[in-house]
Amino acid sequence: MKKVLCLILALLTLLSLLCACAKQAEAPETEPLQQPETEAEAEAGAENQLQPNAADPHYHSISGVPKPPSFMDAEYVLDDPSLRSGKKTKDNARVFYEIFVGSFSDSDADGIGDLRGIINRMDYLNDGDPDSGRSLGVEGIWLTPIFKSPSYHKYGVTDYYTIDPKFGTMDDLRELIALCHERNVKLILDLTINHSGSRCQWFSNFVAAHQRGDTESDFYDFYSWCGPDRPALSGHRYQTIPGTGDAYECNFADTLPEYNMDSEIARQALLDVAKYYLEMGVDGFRFDAVPHIYYGNNLRSAAFMDWYLGELRAEYPDMYAVSEVWANDSITDLYVAHTNCFNFTTSQYGGLISATARGGSAGVYALYVENYLNRIHRYNGDALYVPFLSNHDTDRSAGYLSLSGGQIKMAANLYILNSGSPFIYYGEELGMRGYRGESDTDANRRLAMVWNDGDTVRDPVGSTFDDQITTGVAEQIEDPDSLYTYYKKLLMIRHANPEIARGTYKAYSVPGTQVGGFFATYKKSTVLVLHNPSRSAVTVDLSGLGLSELRAAIGMGGASLSGTTLVIDAQTSVVLK
Repeated sequence: MKKVLCLILALLTLLSLLCACAKQAEAPETEPLQQPETEAEAEAGAENQLQPNAADPHYHSISGVPKPPSFMDAEYVLDDPSLRSGKKTKDNARVFYEIFVGSFSDSDADGIGDLRGIINRMDYLNDGDPDSGRSLGVEGIWLTPIFKSPSYHKYGVTDYYTIDPKFGTMDDLRELIALCHERNVKLILDLTINHSGSRCQWFSNFVAAHQRGDTESDFYDFYSWCGPDRPALSGHRYQTIPGTGDAYECNFADTLPEYNMDSEIARQALLDVAKYYLEMGVDGFRFDAVPHIYYGNNLRSAAFMDWYLGELRAEYPDMYAVSEVWANDSITDLYVAHTNCFNFTTSQYGGLISATARGGSAGVYALYVENYLNRIHRYNGDALYVPFLSNHDTDRSAGYLSLSGGQIKMAANLYILNSGSPFIYYGEELGMRGYRGESDTDANRRLAMVWNDGDTVRDPVGSTFDDQITTGVAEQIEDPDSLYTYYKKLLMIRHANPEIARGTYKAYSVPGTQVGGFFATYKKSTVLVLHNPSRSAVTVDLSGLGLSELRAAIGMGGASLSGTTLVIDAQTSVVLK
Protein backbone atom coordinates (compact mmCIF):
# COMPACT_ATOMS: atom_id res chain seq x y z
CA MET A 1 0.00 0.00 0.00
CA LYS A 2 2.85 2.32 0.90
CA LYS A 3 4.45 1.77 -2.53
CA VAL A 4 1.14 2.60 -4.26
CA LEU A 5 0.80 5.89 -2.35
CA CYS A 6 4.35 6.85 -3.27
CA LEU A 7 3.60 6.11 -6.92
CA ILE A 8 0.42 8.25 -6.83
CA LEU A 9 2.31 11.17 -5.24
CA ALA A 10 5.01 10.94 -7.91
CA LEU A 11 2.41 10.99 -10.69
CA LEU A 12 0.68 14.04 -9.17
CA THR A 13 4.00 15.87 -8.93
CA LEU A 14 4.83 15.12 -12.56
CA LEU A 15 1.35 16.30 -13.65
CA SER A 16 1.85 19.58 -11.76
CA LEU A 17 5.16 20.18 -13.48
CA LEU A 18 3.68 19.52 -16.90
CA CYS A 19 0.91 22.05 -16.30
CA ALA A 20 3.37 24.68 -15.20
CA CYS A 21 5.46 24.13 -18.34
CA ALA A 22 2.38 24.42 -20.52
CA LYS A 23 1.43 27.77 -18.96
CA GLN A 24 4.97 29.04 -19.40
CA ALA A 25 4.91 28.05 -23.08
CA GLU A 26 1.62 29.92 -23.60
CA ALA A 27 2.87 33.12 -21.94
CA PRO A 28 5.11 35.47 -23.96
CA GLU A 29 8.73 35.67 -22.76
CA THR A 30 8.75 39.47 -23.15
CA GLU A 31 6.28 42.27 -23.64
CA PRO A 32 5.15 42.40 -27.29
CA LEU A 33 7.09 44.94 -29.35
CA GLN A 34 5.13 48.05 -30.27
CA GLN A 35 5.17 48.43 -34.04
CA PRO A 36 6.51 51.80 -35.25
CA GLU A 37 3.89 53.96 -36.89
CA THR A 38 6.16 55.40 -39.58
CA GLU A 39 9.08 54.23 -41.71
CA ALA A 40 11.32 56.78 -39.97
CA GLU A 41 10.41 55.35 -36.56
CA ALA A 42 11.13 51.85 -37.86
CA GLU A 43 14.61 52.88 -39.02
CA ALA A 44 15.30 54.65 -35.73
CA GLY A 45 14.17 51.62 -33.78
CA ALA A 46 16.37 49.27 -35.78
CA GLU A 47 19.33 51.61 -35.28
CA ASN A 48 18.75 51.74 -31.52
CA GLN A 49 18.61 47.95 -31.30
CA LEU A 50 22.01 47.77 -32.96
CA GLN A 51 23.77 50.03 -30.46
CA PRO A 52 25.82 48.01 -27.96
CA ASN A 53 25.34 48.66 -24.26
CA ALA A 54 28.77 49.49 -22.86
CA ALA A 55 27.65 48.58 -19.34
CA ASP A 56 26.66 45.08 -20.39
CA PRO A 57 29.59 42.62 -20.64
CA HIS A 58 27.48 40.47 -22.96
CA TYR A 59 26.71 43.20 -25.50
CA HIS A 60 28.28 41.25 -28.40
CA SER A 61 25.02 39.55 -29.29
CA ILE A 62 22.16 41.47 -30.90
CA SER A 63 19.87 38.56 -30.07
CA GLY A 64 20.35 39.15 -26.36
CA VAL A 65 21.85 35.72 -25.77
CA PRO A 66 24.78 36.22 -23.37
CA LYS A 67 28.15 35.30 -24.76
CA PRO A 68 30.03 32.47 -23.04
CA PRO A 69 33.07 33.19 -20.85
CA SER A 70 35.74 34.81 -23.01
CA PHE A 71 38.20 32.51 -24.73
CA MET A 72 40.78 35.14 -23.72
CA ASP A 73 40.33 34.58 -19.99
CA ALA A 74 43.53 32.50 -19.85
CA GLU A 75 45.61 35.16 -21.59
CA TYR A 76 48.99 36.09 -20.15
CA VAL A 77 48.74 39.73 -19.06
CA LEU A 78 51.55 42.20 -19.70
CA ASP A 79 51.58 44.09 -16.41
CA ASP A 80 54.35 46.65 -16.95
CA PRO A 81 53.79 50.35 -16.07
CA SER A 82 56.28 51.42 -18.76
CA LEU A 83 53.95 49.99 -21.41
CA ARG A 84 50.99 52.13 -20.39
CA SER A 85 50.19 55.45 -21.99
CA GLY A 86 46.86 56.44 -20.48
CA LYS A 87 45.76 57.75 -23.88
CA LYS A 88 43.82 56.56 -26.91
CA THR A 89 44.92 57.12 -30.48
CA LYS A 90 42.99 59.84 -32.28
CA ASP A 91 44.75 60.03 -35.66
CA ASN A 92 45.47 57.54 -38.45
CA ALA A 93 48.99 56.64 -37.31
CA ARG A 94 47.75 53.34 -35.95
CA VAL A 95 48.38 49.64 -36.51
CA PHE A 96 45.86 47.91 -38.79
CA TYR A 97 45.05 44.21 -39.05
CA GLU A 98 44.08 42.66 -42.38
CA ILE A 99 41.38 40.01 -42.10
CA PHE A 100 40.71 37.68 -45.01
CA VAL A 101 37.13 37.28 -43.85
CA GLY A 102 36.36 33.78 -45.10
CA SER A 103 39.40 32.35 -43.33
CA PHE A 104 39.28 34.12 -39.97
CA SER A 105 36.54 32.82 -37.66
CA ASP A 106 33.38 30.81 -38.31
CA SER A 107 30.31 31.54 -36.17
CA ASP A 108 27.78 29.18 -37.77
CA ALA A 109 29.78 25.98 -38.32
CA ASP A 110 29.66 26.09 -42.12
CA GLY A 111 33.47 26.19 -42.32
CA ILE A 112 33.55 29.75 -43.70
CA GLY A 113 34.66 32.77 -41.71
CA ASP A 114 32.06 35.52 -41.32
CA LEU A 115 31.35 38.92 -39.77
CA ARG A 116 29.80 37.36 -36.67
CA GLY A 117 33.01 35.40 -36.23
CA ILE A 118 34.98 38.67 -36.20
CA ILE A 119 32.55 40.16 -33.67
CA ASN A 120 33.02 37.11 -31.46
CA ARG A 121 36.81 37.47 -31.70
CA MET A 122 37.00 41.18 -30.94
CA ASP A 123 38.43 40.49 -27.48
CA TYR A 124 41.41 38.95 -29.25
CA LEU A 125 41.95 41.96 -31.50
CA ASN A 126 41.23 44.82 -29.12
CA ASP A 127 39.60 44.74 -25.67
CA GLY A 128 39.00 48.50 -25.61
CA ASP A 129 41.79 49.36 -23.17
CA PRO A 130 45.25 49.96 -24.68
CA ASP A 131 46.82 49.73 -21.22
CA SER A 132 45.20 46.47 -20.10
CA GLY A 133 48.03 44.20 -21.22
CA ARG A 134 45.35 42.04 -22.81
CA SER A 135 44.44 41.48 -26.48
CA LEU A 136 46.65 42.09 -29.49
CA GLY A 137 45.89 45.81 -29.40
CA VAL A 138 45.38 46.67 -33.08
CA GLU A 139 43.53 49.93 -33.64
CA GLY A 140 42.37 49.38 -37.20
CA ILE A 141 40.84 46.49 -39.16
CA TRP A 142 40.82 46.00 -42.93
CA LEU A 143 38.22 43.54 -44.16
CA THR A 144 38.85 41.96 -47.54
CA PRO A 145 35.71 42.15 -49.75
CA ILE A 146 32.46 41.24 -48.03
CA PHE A 147 29.97 42.06 -50.79
CA LYS A 148 27.96 39.45 -52.65
CA SER A 149 30.14 37.45 -55.03
CA PRO A 150 30.33 33.84 -56.30
CA SER A 151 34.08 33.56 -55.63
CA TYR A 152 35.63 32.62 -52.28
CA HIS A 153 37.75 35.78 -52.27
CA LYS A 154 34.83 38.09 -53.20
CA TYR A 155 36.84 40.38 -55.49
CA GLY A 156 34.32 39.87 -58.29
CA VAL A 157 31.41 41.81 -56.77
CA THR A 158 27.88 41.14 -58.04
CA ASP A 159 26.05 43.48 -55.63
CA TYR A 160 27.79 46.23 -53.67
CA TYR A 161 24.72 46.79 -51.51
CA THR A 162 24.40 43.23 -50.21
CA ILE A 163 26.70 41.42 -47.78
CA ASP A 164 27.53 37.99 -49.14
CA PRO A 165 25.19 35.57 -47.30
CA LYS A 166 28.14 33.34 -46.44
CA PHE A 167 29.62 36.27 -44.50
CA GLY A 168 26.49 37.50 -42.77
CA THR A 169 24.10 40.41 -43.04
CA MET A 170 24.11 44.19 -43.16
CA ASP A 171 23.04 44.16 -39.51
CA ASP A 172 26.18 42.17 -38.69
CA LEU A 173 28.27 44.85 -40.38
CA ARG A 174 26.49 47.61 -38.46
CA GLU A 175 27.12 45.80 -35.20
CA LEU A 176 30.77 45.33 -36.04
CA ILE A 177 31.11 49.04 -36.86
CA ALA A 178 29.54 49.99 -33.53
CA LEU A 179 31.78 47.56 -31.63
CA CYS A 180 34.91 48.83 -33.37
CA HIS A 181 34.09 52.45 -32.63
CA GLU A 182 33.34 51.67 -29.01
CA ARG A 183 36.88 50.27 -28.75
CA ASN A 184 38.54 53.04 -30.78
CA VAL A 185 39.19 50.76 -33.74
CA LYS A 186 38.85 52.08 -37.28
CA LEU A 187 37.15 49.74 -39.73
CA ILE A 188 37.94 49.95 -43.45
CA LEU A 189 36.43 47.93 -46.27
CA ASP A 190 38.13 46.57 -49.38
CA LEU A 191 36.55 48.34 -52.34
CA THR A 192 37.08 47.22 -55.94
CA ILE A 193 36.39 50.20 -58.16
CA ASN A 194 38.31 48.91 -61.17
CA HIS A 195 36.01 46.01 -62.03
CA SER A 196 32.91 44.07 -61.00
CA GLY A 197 32.00 40.44 -61.35
CA SER A 198 30.44 39.30 -64.62
CA ARG A 199 27.24 38.38 -62.76
CA CYS A 200 26.74 41.95 -61.57
CA GLN A 201 23.41 43.44 -62.71
CA TRP A 202 25.27 46.47 -64.00
CA PHE A 203 27.23 44.23 -66.36
CA SER A 204 24.07 42.36 -67.43
CA ASN A 205 22.51 45.71 -68.31
CA PHE A 206 25.64 46.67 -70.24
CA VAL A 207 25.60 43.43 -72.25
CA ALA A 208 21.88 43.75 -72.97
CA ALA A 209 22.31 47.34 -74.16
CA HIS A 210 25.01 46.26 -76.63
CA GLN A 211 23.00 43.31 -77.84
CA ARG A 212 20.06 45.65 -78.54
CA GLY A 213 22.34 48.29 -79.99
CA ASP A 214 20.78 50.73 -77.53
CA THR A 215 23.35 53.50 -77.49
CA GLU A 216 21.00 55.68 -75.41
CA SER A 217 21.03 53.26 -72.48
CA ASP A 218 22.70 54.50 -69.29
CA PHE A 219 24.66 51.24 -69.26
CA TYR A 220 25.92 51.22 -72.85
CA ASP A 221 29.22 52.85 -71.86
CA PHE A 222 29.24 51.69 -68.22
CA TYR A 223 32.12 49.27 -68.89
CA SER A 224 35.21 49.69 -71.05
CA TRP A 225 34.74 48.16 -74.51
CA CYS A 226 35.96 48.13 -78.07
CA GLY A 227 34.16 47.53 -81.36
CA PRO A 228 34.25 48.12 -85.10
CA ASP A 229 34.20 51.88 -84.56
CA ARG A 230 36.13 51.89 -81.29
CA PRO A 231 39.64 50.38 -81.60
CA ALA A 232 41.00 48.13 -78.87
CA LEU A 233 43.73 49.63 -76.71
CA SER A 234 47.14 48.07 -77.30
CA GLY A 235 48.17 45.64 -74.60
CA HIS A 236 44.67 45.42 -73.12
CA ARG A 237 42.71 42.19 -72.91
CA TYR A 238 39.13 41.91 -74.22
CA GLN A 239 36.36 39.32 -74.41
CA THR A 240 33.60 39.25 -77.03
CA ILE A 241 30.11 40.34 -75.98
CA PRO A 242 27.87 37.48 -77.21
CA GLY A 243 25.78 38.29 -80.26
CA THR A 244 27.67 41.48 -81.08
CA GLY A 245 30.83 42.67 -82.79
CA ASP A 246 31.89 44.39 -79.57
CA ALA A 247 34.13 43.22 -76.72
CA TYR A 248 34.54 44.26 -73.09
CA GLU A 249 37.85 44.91 -71.34
CA CYS A 250 38.91 42.30 -68.76
CA ASN A 251 42.61 42.47 -67.95
CA PHE A 252 42.37 40.27 -64.82
CA ALA A 253 39.95 37.60 -66.07
CA ASP A 254 36.91 37.13 -68.32
CA THR A 255 34.74 37.13 -65.19
CA LEU A 256 36.03 40.56 -64.06
CA PRO A 257 34.84 43.19 -66.56
CA GLU A 258 36.37 46.63 -66.06
CA TYR A 259 34.49 49.87 -65.62
CA ASN A 260 34.68 52.72 -68.10
CA MET A 261 35.79 55.61 -65.92
CA ASP A 262 35.05 58.07 -68.71
CA SER A 263 31.38 57.34 -68.05
CA GLU A 264 29.89 59.89 -65.68
CA ILE A 265 27.17 57.39 -64.80
CA ALA A 266 29.70 54.71 -63.83
CA ARG A 267 31.73 57.21 -61.81
CA GLN A 268 28.67 58.37 -59.91
CA ALA A 269 27.53 54.81 -59.23
CA LEU A 270 30.90 53.93 -57.67
CA LEU A 271 30.90 57.17 -55.72
CA ASP A 272 27.46 56.34 -54.34
CA VAL A 273 28.70 52.95 -53.13
CA ALA A 274 31.48 54.52 -51.07
CA LYS A 275 29.18 57.18 -49.65
CA TYR A 276 26.65 54.54 -48.62
CA TYR A 277 29.15 52.77 -46.40
CA LEU A 278 30.74 55.96 -45.08
CA GLU A 279 27.29 57.14 -44.06
CA MET A 280 26.79 53.79 -42.32
CA GLY A 281 29.89 54.50 -40.23
CA VAL A 282 32.74 52.75 -42.03
CA ASP A 283 35.96 54.74 -41.52
CA GLY A 284 37.39 54.36 -45.01
CA PHE A 285 38.59 51.97 -47.65
CA ARG A 286 41.44 49.96 -49.03
CA PHE A 287 41.21 50.47 -52.78
CA ASP A 288 42.08 47.45 -54.90
CA ALA A 289 44.22 47.50 -58.06
CA VAL A 290 44.22 51.27 -58.42
CA PRO A 291 46.65 51.40 -61.42
CA HIS A 292 44.16 49.28 -63.38
CA ILE A 293 41.51 52.01 -63.29
CA TYR A 294 43.01 53.18 -66.56
CA TYR A 295 45.10 50.15 -67.35
CA GLY A 296 48.63 51.11 -68.35
CA ASN A 297 48.08 54.81 -67.71
CA ASN A 298 49.10 55.78 -64.18
CA LEU A 299 48.64 59.49 -64.77
CA ARG A 300 44.98 59.04 -65.67
CA SER A 301 44.42 56.54 -62.85
CA ALA A 302 45.98 58.96 -60.35
CA ALA A 303 43.84 61.80 -61.69
CA PHE A 304 40.74 59.65 -61.19
CA MET A 305 41.71 58.95 -57.56
CA ASP A 306 42.24 62.68 -57.06
CA TRP A 307 38.67 63.33 -58.23
CA TYR A 308 37.12 60.33 -56.46
CA LEU A 309 38.72 60.91 -53.07
CA GLY A 310 38.18 64.64 -53.36
CA GLU A 311 34.45 64.07 -53.78
CA LEU A 312 34.35 61.74 -50.79
CA ARG A 313 36.45 63.92 -48.51
CA ALA A 314 34.26 66.91 -49.28
CA GLU A 315 31.59 65.13 -47.22
CA TYR A 316 33.74 62.83 -45.09
CA PRO A 317 37.00 64.71 -44.41
CA ASP A 318 38.29 62.18 -41.86
CA MET A 319 38.01 59.19 -44.21
CA TYR A 320 40.99 56.83 -44.16
CA ALA A 321 42.23 55.77 -47.60
CA VAL A 322 44.99 53.36 -48.56
CA SER A 323 45.52 52.00 -52.05
CA GLU A 324 47.12 48.98 -53.64
CA VAL A 325 49.66 50.36 -56.10
CA TRP A 326 51.85 47.31 -56.62
CA ALA A 327 54.81 49.12 -58.16
CA ASN A 328 58.08 50.85 -57.36
CA ASP A 329 58.25 54.20 -55.61
CA SER A 330 58.44 56.24 -58.81
CA ILE A 331 54.93 55.00 -59.63
CA THR A 332 53.44 55.23 -56.13
CA ASP A 333 54.68 58.82 -55.96
CA LEU A 334 52.03 59.64 -58.59
CA TYR A 335 49.28 58.57 -56.20
CA VAL A 336 50.38 59.68 -52.71
CA ALA A 337 49.10 63.21 -53.19
CA HIS A 338 45.62 61.71 -52.96
CA THR A 339 45.89 58.41 -51.09
CA ASN A 340 48.25 56.50 -48.82
CA CYS A 341 49.89 53.61 -50.64
CA PHE A 342 51.11 50.29 -49.32
CA ASN A 343 54.90 50.25 -49.51
CA PHE A 344 55.93 47.27 -51.65
CA THR A 345 59.60 48.30 -51.70
CA THR A 346 60.01 47.27 -48.08
CA SER A 347 57.64 44.27 -48.10
CA GLN A 348 57.91 40.55 -48.91
CA TYR A 349 61.04 38.41 -49.25
CA GLY A 350 62.94 40.82 -51.48
CA GLY A 351 61.98 43.93 -49.50
CA LEU A 352 64.14 46.00 -47.19
CA ILE A 353 62.43 44.81 -44.00
CA SER A 354 63.16 41.15 -44.72
CA ALA A 355 66.70 41.89 -45.92
CA THR A 356 67.44 43.86 -42.75
CA ALA A 357 65.90 41.21 -40.48
CA ARG A 358 68.20 38.62 -42.05
CA GLY A 359 71.25 40.58 -40.93
CA GLY A 360 71.30 43.63 -43.18
CA SER A 361 71.94 47.21 -42.16
CA ALA A 362 69.21 48.83 -40.07
CA GLY A 363 70.79 52.17 -40.93
CA VAL A 364 70.24 51.62 -44.65
CA TYR A 365 66.60 50.72 -44.00
CA ALA A 366 66.08 53.80 -41.80
CA LEU A 367 67.66 56.08 -44.39
CA TYR A 368 65.30 54.70 -47.03
CA VAL A 369 62.29 55.44 -44.79
CA GLU A 370 63.55 58.98 -44.11
CA ASN A 371 63.96 59.68 -47.83
CA TYR A 372 60.59 58.12 -48.59
CA LEU A 373 58.80 60.25 -45.97
CA ASN A 374 60.53 63.43 -47.10
CA ARG A 375 59.51 62.74 -50.69
CA ILE A 376 55.85 61.85 -50.12
CA HIS A 377 55.41 64.77 -47.73
CA ARG A 378 56.32 67.10 -50.59
CA TYR A 379 53.21 65.83 -52.35
CA ASN A 380 51.01 65.44 -49.28
CA GLY A 381 51.91 66.59 -45.78
CA ASP A 382 49.53 64.03 -44.25
CA ALA A 383 50.83 61.02 -46.23
CA LEU A 384 51.86 57.99 -44.19
CA TYR A 385 54.43 55.25 -44.55
CA VAL A 386 52.32 52.06 -44.76
CA PRO A 387 54.62 49.05 -44.27
CA PHE A 388 53.67 45.38 -44.18
CA LEU A 389 55.43 42.02 -44.38
CA SER A 390 52.86 40.03 -46.35
CA ASN A 391 49.21 40.09 -47.37
CA HIS A 392 46.59 37.89 -49.03
CA ASP A 393 48.37 38.16 -52.41
CA THR A 394 51.89 37.29 -51.21
CA ASP A 395 53.66 34.39 -49.55
CA ARG A 396 53.58 34.58 -45.76
CA SER A 397 56.75 35.87 -44.12
CA ALA A 398 57.11 32.85 -41.82
CA GLY A 399 58.05 30.88 -44.92
CA TYR A 400 61.26 32.86 -45.48
CA LEU A 401 62.09 34.27 -42.05
CA SER A 402 63.22 32.12 -39.14
CA LEU A 403 61.38 32.25 -35.82
CA SER A 404 63.98 30.35 -33.79
CA GLY A 405 66.75 32.36 -35.42
CA GLY A 406 65.12 35.66 -34.44
CA GLN A 407 64.42 36.95 -37.94
CA ILE A 408 60.63 37.01 -37.56
CA LYS A 409 60.88 39.05 -34.36
CA MET A 410 63.37 41.47 -35.85
CA ALA A 411 61.17 41.96 -38.91
CA ALA A 412 58.24 42.69 -36.60
CA ASN A 413 60.33 45.30 -34.75
CA LEU A 414 61.32 46.96 -38.01
CA TYR A 415 57.81 47.57 -39.30
CA ILE A 416 55.82 47.99 -36.06
CA LEU A 417 58.31 50.28 -34.31
CA ASN A 418 58.23 52.71 -37.19
CA SER A 419 56.49 55.74 -38.55
CA GLY A 420 53.03 55.69 -40.03
CA SER A 421 50.43 52.95 -40.26
CA PRO A 422 51.72 49.33 -40.35
CA PHE A 423 49.43 46.50 -41.47
CA ILE A 424 49.58 43.05 -39.85
CA TYR A 425 48.24 40.18 -41.96
CA TYR A 426 46.00 37.97 -39.82
CA GLY A 427 48.03 35.17 -38.24
CA GLU A 428 51.33 37.00 -38.75
CA GLU A 429 51.39 37.40 -34.97
CA LEU A 430 51.23 33.61 -34.63
CA GLY A 431 53.85 32.78 -37.24
CA MET A 432 51.31 31.24 -39.61
CA ARG A 433 52.71 29.86 -42.84
CA GLY A 434 51.41 29.68 -46.38
CA TYR A 435 52.76 30.10 -49.88
CA ARG A 436 51.66 29.36 -53.43
CA GLY A 437 53.99 26.43 -53.95
CA GLU A 438 53.74 24.05 -56.89
CA SER A 439 49.94 24.37 -56.92
CA ASP A 440 50.37 28.04 -57.83
CA THR A 441 47.25 29.13 -55.95
CA ASP A 442 46.66 32.18 -53.79
CA ALA A 443 44.36 30.05 -51.63
CA ASN A 444 47.52 28.74 -49.95
CA ARG A 445 48.23 32.28 -48.76
CA ARG A 446 44.76 32.65 -47.24
CA LEU A 447 44.53 29.65 -44.94
CA ALA A 448 42.29 29.26 -41.90
CA MET A 449 43.30 31.14 -38.76
CA VAL A 450 44.81 28.70 -36.26
CA TRP A 451 42.62 29.10 -33.16
CA ASN A 452 42.84 25.57 -31.71
CA ASP A 453 39.79 26.21 -29.52
CA GLY A 454 37.10 24.50 -31.58
CA ASP A 455 36.58 27.19 -34.22
CA THR A 456 35.18 25.47 -37.32
CA VAL A 457 36.76 27.76 -39.94
CA ARG A 458 38.40 25.77 -42.74
CA ASP A 459 41.00 26.45 -45.43
CA PRO A 460 39.53 27.97 -48.61
CA VAL A 461 38.56 25.92 -51.64
CA GLY A 462 41.58 25.09 -53.80
CA SER A 463 44.19 25.27 -51.04
CA THR A 464 46.80 22.51 -50.90
CA PHE A 465 49.23 23.72 -48.24
CA ASP A 466 49.73 21.13 -45.49
CA ASP A 467 52.56 22.50 -43.34
CA GLN A 468 50.70 24.90 -41.08
CA ILE A 469 51.76 25.70 -37.51
CA THR A 470 50.19 23.58 -34.77
CA THR A 471 50.55 26.06 -31.91
CA GLY A 472 47.68 28.49 -32.32
CA VAL A 473 45.87 31.21 -30.41
CA ALA A 474 44.70 28.94 -27.58
CA GLU A 475 48.29 28.03 -26.72
CA GLN A 476 50.03 31.31 -27.55
CA ILE A 477 47.83 33.66 -25.51
CA GLU A 478 48.86 31.78 -22.35
CA ASP A 479 52.57 31.75 -23.15
CA PRO A 480 54.67 34.78 -22.08
CA ASP A 481 57.32 33.74 -24.64
CA SER A 482 55.00 33.22 -27.63
CA LEU A 483 55.11 35.24 -30.81
CA TYR A 484 51.60 36.51 -30.04
CA THR A 485 52.74 37.93 -26.70
CA TYR A 486 55.76 39.41 -28.45
CA TYR A 487 53.55 41.25 -30.96
CA LYS A 488 51.28 42.41 -28.16
CA LYS A 489 54.27 43.91 -26.32
CA LEU A 490 55.49 45.55 -29.53
CA LEU A 491 52.16 47.30 -30.04
CA MET A 492 52.13 48.47 -26.43
CA ILE A 493 55.68 49.88 -26.76
CA ARG A 494 54.63 51.73 -29.90
CA HIS A 495 51.51 53.08 -28.22
CA ALA A 496 53.35 54.15 -25.06
CA ASN A 497 55.82 56.13 -27.16
CA PRO A 498 53.69 58.21 -29.56
CA GLU A 499 56.78 59.82 -31.06
CA ILE A 500 57.55 56.59 -32.92
CA ALA A 501 54.43 56.60 -35.10
CA ARG A 502 54.05 60.30 -35.81
CA GLY A 503 57.26 62.15 -34.99
CA THR A 504 59.55 64.00 -37.39
CA TYR A 505 61.84 61.25 -38.71
CA LYS A 506 65.65 61.44 -38.86
CA ALA A 507 67.67 58.33 -39.72
CA TYR A 508 70.64 57.35 -37.55
CA SER A 509 73.41 54.77 -38.06
CA VAL A 510 76.16 53.47 -35.82
CA PRO A 511 79.34 53.47 -37.93
CA GLY A 512 81.03 50.11 -38.45
CA THR A 513 77.97 48.13 -37.35
CA GLN A 514 74.59 46.98 -38.66
CA VAL A 515 72.89 48.97 -35.88
CA GLY A 516 70.66 51.79 -37.02
CA GLY A 517 67.31 53.44 -36.52
CA PHE A 518 65.81 56.88 -36.28
CA PHE A 519 65.12 59.87 -34.08
CA ALA A 520 61.44 60.80 -33.87
CA THR A 521 60.36 64.16 -32.48
CA TYR A 522 56.74 64.82 -31.60
CA LYS A 523 55.34 67.64 -29.46
CA LYS A 524 58.84 68.67 -28.33
CA SER A 525 59.64 65.12 -27.18
CA THR A 526 62.30 63.00 -28.91
CA VAL A 527 63.00 59.27 -28.83
CA LEU A 528 65.63 57.19 -30.60
CA VAL A 529 64.66 53.77 -31.93
CA LEU A 530 67.66 51.51 -32.58
CA HIS A 531 67.73 48.03 -34.10
CA ASN A 532 70.57 45.53 -33.93
CA PRO A 533 69.79 42.88 -36.59
CA SER A 534 73.26 41.31 -36.33
CA ARG A 535 74.13 38.12 -34.47
CA SER A 536 76.37 39.85 -31.92
CA ALA A 537 75.87 42.33 -29.10
CA VAL A 538 76.97 45.86 -29.96
CA THR A 539 78.17 48.66 -27.67
CA VAL A 540 77.01 52.12 -28.73
CA ASP A 541 78.39 55.44 -27.48
CA LEU A 542 75.49 57.85 -27.09
CA SER A 543 77.62 60.84 -26.09
CA GLY A 544 76.14 64.15 -27.16
CA LEU A 545 72.74 62.72 -28.10
CA GLY A 546 70.98 63.84 -24.92
CA LEU A 547 69.52 60.43 -24.14
CA SER A 548 69.27 59.22 -20.56
CA GLU A 549 66.38 56.74 -20.37
CA LEU A 550 66.05 53.22 -21.78
CA ARG A 551 62.31 53.18 -22.43
CA ALA A 552 62.04 49.67 -23.85
CA ALA A 553 64.05 46.73 -25.14
CA ILE A 554 62.56 43.89 -27.17
CA GLY A 555 64.02 41.06 -29.22
CA MET A 556 66.08 37.93 -28.81
CA GLY A 557 68.04 39.55 -25.97
CA GLY A 558 68.07 42.66 -23.83
CA ALA A 559 69.90 45.95 -23.47
CA SER A 560 71.55 48.05 -20.76
CA LEU A 561 72.28 51.78 -20.50
CA SER A 562 75.06 53.00 -18.23
CA GLY A 563 75.61 56.72 -18.56
CA THR A 564 76.07 57.24 -22.29
CA THR A 565 77.04 53.64 -23.02
CA LEU A 566 74.39 51.39 -24.50
CA VAL A 567 74.87 47.65 -24.90
CA ILE A 568 72.27 46.14 -27.20
CA ASP A 569 72.08 42.38 -27.67
CA ALA A 570 71.88 40.60 -31.00
CA GLN A 571 68.57 40.82 -32.89
CA THR A 572 67.18 43.27 -30.39
CA SER A 573 65.63 46.73 -30.62
CA VAL A 574 65.48 49.55 -28.09
CA VAL A 575 63.63 52.81 -27.51
CA LEU A 576 65.65 55.56 -25.81
CA LYS A 577 64.63 58.97 -24.56
